Amino acid sequence: MATGSCLWAVARRDLRLAGRRRIEALLPLGFFIVAAGLFPIGVGPEPQTLRQIAPGVVWVCALLAAMLSVTQMFAGDHADGSLEQMLLAPGGLPALVAAVAGKVLAHWLTAGVPLVLAAPLLGLLFDLPADGTAMLVATLALGTPTLSLLGAVGAALTLGLRSGAALVFLLVLPLTVPVLIFGTGAVGAVLGGQSAQAHCSLLGALLIAALLGLPLATVAALRISLD
Repeated sequence: MATGSCLWAVARRDLRLAGRRRIEALLPLGFFIVAAGLFPIGVGPEPQTLRQIAPGVVWVCALLAAMLSVTQMFAGDHADGSLEQMLLAPGGLPALVAAVAGKVLAHWLTAGVPLVLAAPLLGLLFDLPADGTAMLVATLALGTPTLSLLGAVGAALTLGLRSGAALVFLLVLPLTVPVLIFGTGAVGAVLGGQSAQAHCSLLGALLIAALLGLPLATVAALRISLD
């Protein structure tokens, strides 16, 4: 099977499975909206204060929401034995990398894209101007794929462990700090009347580096976990 066909086949399969578990698939989105929505209630309705904390609050909540479902990325395939079959398939390393990329793509479509689509609602909640909300959406669109790729490595390393979910948070959260810094920095720059081009360029560079290296690292981590 060609690598491109393998990628899309795995992605479609995981999307169909997510469609059968809609409540579980919507859990990251629900956490994202509820957690971010509590801050205006706790901090108070002062618009200036809400605008100042909005980038950090929304990005931290998005990061935590994206991590909620990464432990399930390979758990189902590991439980039914299909993961071992995938690693033993005759397609070689390119097919394995494509299959992992397909699973990451499906995770981003089900867990990351809803966060991006919900960002304008939170922009209104935090009284962000239109340009600040647009930059928030853009940075989440650039940053959430990197979070899914990092989460895949953590999920692969902790596969089959009893406390895998907690370990994923401990392993992955420190690695997401650059994404968090550049994402919040871009929105803060726009709110301050400055250019966000440098922050967005760095977010894009992180995404390119993650796309080039992390699927291969995930395959290596899966082999280590299953040995």
